[in-house]
Amino acid sequence: MNERIPEAGLEAQGIETRADLHWNLVTARLVEAAVAGKEGKLSADGPLVVETGAHTGRSAQDKFIVRDAETDATVWWGKSNKAMEPAHFAALKADFFTALKDKEDLYVQDLYGGSQPEHRVRVRVINELAWHNLFIRTMLVRPPEHELRTFQADYTIIDLPSFRADPERHGTRSETVIAVNFTEKLVLIGGTRYAGEMKKSVFGILNYLLPPTGVMPMHCSANMGPNGDTAVFFGLSGTGKTTLSADPARALIGDDEHGWSDTAVFNFEGGCYAKMIRLSADAEPAIFATTKRFGTVLENVVMDKLTRQLDLDDNSLAENSRGAYPIDFIPNASDENMGSVPSNIVMLTADAYGVLPPIAKLTPDQAMYHFLSGYTARVAGTEIGVTEPDATFSTCFGAPFMPRHPSIYGNLLKERIARGNVDCWLVNTGWTGGKYGTGHRMPIKATRALLNAALDGSLNDAEFRTDSNFGFKVPVSVPGVDPAILDPRATWADKEAYDATAAKLVDLFVENFAQFESHVDEGVRQSAPGLAQAA
Repeated sequence: MNERIPEAGLEAQGIETRADLHWNLVTARLVEAAVAGKEGKLSADGPLVVETGAHTGRSAQDKFIVRDAETDATVWWGKSNKAMEPAHFAALKADFFTALKDKEDLYVQDLYGGSQPEHRVRVRVINELAWHNLFIRTMLVRPPEHELRTFQADYTIIDLPSFRADPERHGTRSETVIAVNFTEKLVLIGGTRYAGEMKKSVFGILNYLLPPTGVMPMHCSANMGPNGDTAVFFGLSGTGKTTLSADPARALIGDDEHGWSDTAVFNFEGGCYAKMIRLSADAEPAIFATTKRFGTVLENVVMDKLTRQLDLDDNSLAENSRGAYPIDFIPNASDENMGSVPSNIVMLTADAYGVLPPIAKLTPDQAMYHFLSGYTARVAGTEIGVTEPDATFSTCFGAPFMPRHPSIYGNLLKERIARGNVDCWLVNTGWTGGKYGTGHRMPIKATRALLNAALDGSLNDAEFRTDSNFGFKVPVSVPGVDPAILDPRATWADKEAYDATAAKLVDLFVENFAQFESHVDEGVRQSAPGLAQAA
């Protein structure tokens, strides 16, 4: 008897197929299958190297949630959550099930989304590609073998890159589709080889299921100090979320997705999914080491055809080259994928306007304001004449993955911060001495020194001033940090230019937050920038 094959097979879910079913294969066997099927190649040092083709990132415009009696009043419909009619999903499901019938091989993994047993979801993933099955096995939490025999899925993901959606028949935008049905507990992914769609689909499921139970789902990294104190790092791409949480003095809980329950911060995943482009052994030694390990899956990383050596600096296949690897490939990773409830919350922003201080302390109301704002600023583009930074607001630091209204997540965060007396910090890893093009990037040494002082508690004893634009508290001096850098206006040669730029950024914040004002209380509304200056 094969203990890795469950008693309740695909037929129990109404799925008929002639395919050879490969249940819960281990890493080595999935790598063998991927290489034999010419899905990828082994690099000189052991990782499996694959290409995702046209889709080198998520297809956000091709993702849909079925709008029915379950979701009509519970999902935040709009730009991030687009509706699919039940009839269109029924046609899509029928065509997916037909496609499954004639496959020669299918790979199935039974996995957990969530490391804390009482708050996890059981997920069955069905793949036509062995490397996709390896990816999701790497990224989610693997049940012990003795639990596989009786495994029964809460949700099922069917991932068929060869499937082509029909916009007229299926109600899609293109031939690519990611369709989530919360009533049928089924996710259908077709027309894309980008494996990250599976991982983010599980994140979306947990973001939908957990808030009614009082658990706060978070798009964040997390680590834990030697005394058991947990820190959570929110931040959009490019703000330093992965880099700053990878601290050799602190145990890594996870790099991307977590839940905050009454008793723990727990990783939703069992692996990491790091950017590989221009990865440096000096700057990121632990992550770089994973590019030399068997079991790592490298997406769109360029490899020499003869020597099989990697070129991490070559972006000819994608700027978004990625590596998926088990979290235990990081030497100081938490054994349980869990830590205590947070002592500190850090919200990271890369402010290319050069206006925000390198660190500021937030009240619970201010923390909710900045959490709902989800601000960062990308540098000016390469188009002729485009010289200004581009402000980006992604609510909850992860709008594309949040099915419910942002205020639900924001209120959960505010309540948990207040209940646990959590210290909250806004950290700017962006520009100082001027905006992008005039100033320079915030020194990483200063950021780490300020962050260390925040996490060890010593920063709470510093002298603080109130920022005239944003109203939060900013330290006046911190040991080991040039005091000049703590006052952004003082670092600008042209003070009037700073004032004008700061006023512009304040206006952008206020304009963006207008959509949330009716959903938050007066304390959060009074945390808007500009009010301190007006007072």
